[in-house]
Amino acid sequence: MERLKGIGVSSGLAVGSALVAIQRTQVIRFPIAPDRVARELSALERARVRSHEQLQQIRERIAALKGSDLAAIFDAQLLILEDPMLLGRAAALIAEERVNAEWAVQRALDELAAVFDDVQDPYLHERKGDLHDVAGRLRMNMRGEKGGLRDLLQDLDTPCVLVADELTPSVVAQLDWTHIRGFVTDAGSRTYHTAILARSLGVPAVVGLHDVSTRVAPGASILIDGDTGDVLIDPPRALQQEAEAKMRLAKLHLPALVSWEGPTVTRDGVRVLLQANIERSDDVPAALASGAEGIGLYRSEFLLGGGPPDMAAEEEQYHEYRRVVERMAPKPVTIRTFDIDERQLARPILEAALDTRWFPEHERAGHAGLRGIRFGLAHPAIFKTQLRALLRAAAFGSLRIMFPFVSSVQEVRAARVLLAEARAELGARGIATPEVPIGIMIEVPSAAFTASLLAREVDFFTIGTNDLIQYTLAVDRTDERVSDRYEPLHPAVLRLLRQVRRGAVMRGIPVAVCGEMASDPLLLRLLVGCGLTEFSMTPGAIEMARQVIQETSAAEMARIAARVLTLGTVDEIEGFLFEMLGPLGQREKVQT
Repeated sequence: MERLKGIGVSSGLAVGSALVAIQRTQVIRFPIAPDRVARELSALERARVRSHEQLQQIRERIAALKGSDLAAIFDAQLLILEDPMLLGRAAALIAEERVNAEWAVQRALDELAAVFDDVQDPYLHERKGDLHDVAGRLRMNMRGEKGGLRDLLQDLDTPCVLVADELTPSVVAQLDWTHIRGFVTDAGSRTYHTAILARSLGVPAVVGLHDVSTRVAPGASILIDGDTGDVLIDPPRALQQEAEAKMRLAKLHLPALVSWEGPTVTRDGVRVLLQANIERSDDVPAALASGAEGIGLYRSEFLLGGGPPDMAAEEEQYHEYRRVVERMAPKPVTIRTFDIDERQLARPILEAALDTRWFPEHERAGHAGLRGIRFGLAHPAIFKTQLRALLRAAAFGSLRIMFPFVSSVQEVRAARVLLAEARAELGARGIATPEVPIGIMIEVPSAAFTASLLAREVDFFTIGTNDLIQYTLAVDRTDERVSDRYEPLHPAVLRLLRQVRRGAVMRGIPVAVCGEMASDPLLLRLLVGCGLTEFSMTPGAIEMARQVIQETSAAEMARIAARVLTLGTVDEIEGFLFEMLGPLGQREKVQT
């Protein structure tokens, strides 16, 4: 038995098999049941076939643009796809160790990469880069079938404890906690947003363990104590049985979630609109089941499946957008245009020409270059293809278009010009299109500071709190060295939110809050106190948010918010909120 000590942030005991999720590298590893081996092997083969098709297309495109010599670089990658040392080893790991396909590819890659590290020949050593490229492509294509941690875990048939490097509140809100008994993470603190949400959901949690995600083997027995911060790896059976008995006893006293019907209003009658964030049309049933009053954010880039946006045809996009709009009708659907950066378009050519590689996700995180609306304006053909698809889909329901990562009025005006051109192109094809509300995401300080000017150009605002906090405070929340400084209660963040709302009110346009702040019960109350009454969040967080709002007095929170905005530090703000609302873990009768 090994004992680790972390920070207990959410009370309770949890015991089960460890499910290990390495989120930052987007490689999730977990044991699978015997009857899932065939499914994982099938997923590996589909990824191989799709990867082969993509590499062949890339090779042909580069040959046409740059000549056969440069295209030949991809011949080695096509050969790697057929080499049993990579895929054959991955298949053996799936069958013998019963692990998921994506992790098996990563494991096979690590083993082969270690061999290449000892090779002195420069040419052979260079093939290590091709190996990483192929493995990255295989993982990307497997991810195209499985949208993320939530999808990968939906078929769990035995209770487990989630072990992760880091978890966002949006992920925590979506997971099925009937199968996941608790979680432990490398990063975090007691005021970590995920910790606050865990307490509201009644999920035992220990954070701040630094390297637990690498120290715990998938499938290992693990016991966590959210009160003491103790984490036991492979505890004696007697301790497991004792913990399970205490868990059963505690479960008898948990109150059930209350199901609310009709509009969501505060205790003193202020109407609050709750909408859902989704990534694909298949998520619509979950949004409707949660009681969402619309889709506040549809992340359109997820339909690319990790591929370059210039391969997303207008017809394919149109049918996907139409499905979302029709399924939600008559409720509104806000679709964000591609929020990607230039490397997702240029990667196949530039990586071949400049010899760059498939960077791990954590090395690309926080990229603030030619992304969002900047990418669209720099690549008008891709942008107008998406706009034409959106305009066509708008005929089948209530659709709104939202531009991401806007930083200036000029960008909005330029985007509107391209929108007009897209509409004219459809008209030339005999396709009439309705008027569509246009909005922007406020995600960077320059947009927040000029909100009153931007409000003249658009029909609505959505505040993207995750990026806004990150860029305002110059903190990458996924970097555990500084993640404790990623603080929504920072006075600068709260003042920017107030400034954005004022800009919207001056022009009479609606403003919504989208991001993890909306999934945090304490912050949600504070936002209501700041006069914000539209929120968009993961479907799994909506029921909790509805209960919090129903139990909140908007007038009382307005007085609290007014005082909060006069305080100078996060500690002062937290102390004042603690004084007014009680301990963060025991706030005003929130049922969990």
